Amino acid sequence: MRIGVFGGTFDPPHTGHVAVAEDARAHLDLDRVLLVPAHVSPFKTGESGITDPELRLRMTKAAVRGIPGLSVDRIELDREPPSFTVDTLRGLRKRMPDAELLLLLGADQWASFARWKDPEEIARLAEIVVMAREGTDPAGIDPGFEPGSEVPWSPLDVRRVDVSSTEVRQRVREGRSIEDLVPAAVARLIEENELYRAASAANTA
Repeated sequence: MRIGVFGGTFDPPHTGHVAVAEDARAHLDLDRVLLVPAHVSPFKTGESGITDPELRLRMTKAAVRGIPGLSVDRIELDREPPSFTVDTLRGLRKRMPDAELLLLLGADQWASFARWKDPEEIARLAEIVVMAREGTDPAGIDPGFEPGSEVPWSPLDVRRVDVSSTEVRQRVREGRSIEDLVPAAVARLIEENELYRAASAANTA
């Protein structure tokens, strides 16, 4: 089994997340891509305004529901925060000892990879794949390693989808449409739970 592991805050999950997950599955011949919502990212510890993890999990499940080969794993939500990728990979390796794990990283994640916890161990647990929008070259990204301490990785071209979670949240705050930016099921959950509004009680850390 070839399993892609695609982590993130997913606050909210948007059409770009879905598109790159589908591209990775197709181009890397993966049996499954697991979207893994973070409990609390180590880089966002102490930030306010992050949506409740269970709501983000529900939105991520809604985003990929019915899409072959994509599913959501709550492994990071069942651990105490912060959510370190190396611990997630260790847990998945224990659960699926015979699986080939591929860690799917966005270019922004790769740019800070040297500051992650145990990056060398991450590279031993999973093949690192850096997803870059069409027309960009991730080889030009400096992950911050000292000379001689780099880790192996491979690039993957994915569709360019110009949408971000920040943009979605901003549009909701401004009362603007998010149609086509998030799957319809995600938009319904945002509306039902009054997420991302200025006085939203649900949008708490």
